[in-house]
Amino acid sequence: MMTKIIETSHLTKKYKNTTVVDEINISVEQGDIYGFLGPNGAGKTTTIRMLLGLIKPTKGDIKVFGKKLADNRMAILKEVGSLVEYPSFYANLTGYENLEAIRRLLRIEDKHRINEILRTVGLLNAKDKLVKNYSLGMKQRLGIGIALLGSPNLLILDEPTNGLDPAGIQEIRELIKKLPSLYGITVMISSHILSEIDQMANKVGIINNGNLIFQDRIEVLRKKSSPRIIIRVNDSESAQTILKKDGLNVALNSKKELVINEIDDDLISYIAEKLMMSRLSLYRIYEEKRSLEDIFLDLTTNKERDIL
Repeated sequence: MMTKIIETSHLTKKYKNTTVVDEINISVEQGDIYGFLGPNGAGKTTTIRMLLGLIKPTKGDIKVFGKKLADNRMAILKEVGSLVEYPSFYANLTGYENLEAIRRLLRIEDKHRINEILRTVGLLNAKDKLVKNYSLGMKQRLGIGIALLGSPNLLILDEPTNGLDPAGIQEIRELIKKLPSLYGITVMISSHILSEIDQMANKVGIINNGNLIFQDRIEVLRKKSSPRIIIRVNDSESAQTILKKDGLNVALNSKKELVINEIDDDLISYIAEKLMMSRLSLYRIYEEKRSLEDIFLDLTTNKERDIL
């Protein structure tokens, strides 16, 4: 059984009469790269701030490393590195000097740790360059480097690729992907872009309007984008009842079309014959292929939730 690194129970945050995060149960296991996905304003940053003890939940519990955050905040946070929104630096110091300042604040004795981190985040050749002359991507990598300096067991990153160009996004992505194997770190990363999470994470939680609407391994989400058969008939509800009596798993989409997640030719032929023998008018049969982005949009706009 895998060790739970983050576990929340009915985690809720309300501001006056507005519920920003609504009773979510997050589960992150050791070694995961957990993609916390959702549209802007879905509740991602509020959740992350609660996980880091920056704001108090209205309701619910948070466990990190198996301990209650409310009772062990300082001990837990010593083992957590984080980057929330845009990192702040001493602009007139070099990358090395910024890390040295943090090293002293954290009372880390090993000075060689700085060069190790600079090498990990790909800034060793730019360590003597003033941070004010760094590109946005370099600043984000330095921010991750600062989060890694204290040798955390958990790294929490809130939208670390925001505002980056494609090259910068790829650099951050490749850096994050190697952290679990390089340092044994568990990573939780938030984003509103599914394609980024798909290329990094092994587990995904999707939040929308404060509700956790999906949480599972990334392979489960990918399977949902497999081709499926759509059938349009004159009486979809009768057709669904007929086919369900045959033990077939048939759903209806928002257009009242039959949806079948199997694409076997013999099965489709049987279904078509069955419907026509039942004196239903068969208008159209076609194969639909959906991307992961389509799945994400369906989930976050409450479309076809029942057939997922």
